[in-house]
Amino acid sequence: MKKKYILLLLLGFFGMNISAQTLTQAKALYEKGQYDQAKPALKKFVKSQPNNGSYNLWYGVCCLNTGEAEEAIKYLETAVKRRAAGGQLYLAQAYNATYRFEDAVNTFEEYIAELTKRRRPTAEAEKLLEKSKANLRMLKGVEEVCFIDSFVVDKKDFLKAYKISPESGKLFMYDTYFKNSNGKGGTVYETELGNKIYYSELQKDSTLNILSRNKMMDEWGKGNMLPGSINESMNANYPYVLADGITIYYAADGPASMGNYDIFVTRYNMNTDTYLAPENVGMPFNSPYNDYMYVIDEFNNLGWFASDRYQPEDKVCIYVFIPASSKQVYNYENMDKGKLIKLAQLHSIKDTWTDENLVADAQSRLQKVMQEKPEIKKYHEFEFVIDDQHIYHYATDFRSPQAKAQFKKISSIERKLSSATE
Repeated sequence: MKKKYILLLLLGFFGMNISAQTLTQAKALYEKGQYDQAKPALKKFVKSQPNNGSYNLWYGVCCLNTGEAEEAIKYLETAVKRRAAGGQLYLAQAYNATYRFEDAVNTFEEYIAELTKRRRPTAEAEKLLEKSKANLRMLKGVEEVCFIDSFVVDKKDFLKAYKISPESGKLFMYDTYFKNSNGKGGTVYETELGNKIYYSELQKDSTLNILSRNKMMDEWGKGNMLPGSINESMNANYPYVLADGITIYYAADGPASMGNYDIFVTRYNMNTDTYLAPENVGMPFNSPYNDYMYVIDEFNNLGWFASDRYQPEDKVCIYVFIPASSKQVYNYENMDKGKLIKLAQLHSIKDTWTDENLVADAQSRLQKVMQEKPEIKKYHEFEFVIDDQHIYHYATDFRSPQAKAQFKKISSIERKLSSATE
């Protein structure tokens, strides 16, 4: 009996030791930011001791940082009730990630008050507070947009999913368009006429900026940074210009963004040779995730944009919508907040269907576009109109040596003039 008792004590001791080792290892992974690896062990501990403030905090933070903000909330709320250090900071972030912006603002304010009482720095918390306040303002202006389709594609080839009309221009990846370039960049937009491009390119400070180039005869001019505040954010990428040549949509991840990349719009002012202050297009287009490559195909009356919200690392969702002639927003004060949040999150595109005929017509246009064969691009050295029946594309088209020499002279002068004005 005595031996049996000693054996039980030893087993209990070793069991406690193994448990302690597991907790130590999980905590070490947690502190290194390896949340996905720490998460399974911490889940077991919080399940065995549901009122332990630290366990709730650690597991909640793991959920928050592995794409499960909704799951994180109940654990972080328990952590705050148990006064676990730093609990309010993470709870506010979880509220923000789930569009509960009012709760996020209140919790950040409580956290800042606590830091102030303890004479701790508040600058970082105040930045997060301002972000949640901005998100709350955005939630109060969710645009009424009818989304007709969405499909998940490989992130590396996402542009192949965009089926826009030739009248709306063309989209390319930087590496595809500039095949022999030593530079690096994001995407390239080429106008319908093929005589101007807008593209993002990596700069010396390792940020992406948007530039433009003009084509004169058979040669491209040098790239020019777009003027104004477009490139003042950390990264500016994914440009698209409407047929008016004035309105540009692009994505940026600066301080005016909800989270990562947000979609912005601005317009060129010819009188001042600059762009107006960019505007965030708001929800439902933007989210705490990456939202980008906003395109309006005016010929087919279809809009496109990409988002990695709720997607695996290597995937992105392409949303297709009906562009509105003017912006209409949902009534924040008189609308169920849960329903509004789902609309802002694009929880289900069918929730946006209020006119069946409108949806059917747009889906018919989309189906037609998807079935069209891609245009085979013909490459020419230049385009020189002789008369209504004759257009020359190559130097060999000139039969007269004198005419060919004169054409080369004119081309040289035009290139010099173009370089002088850029």
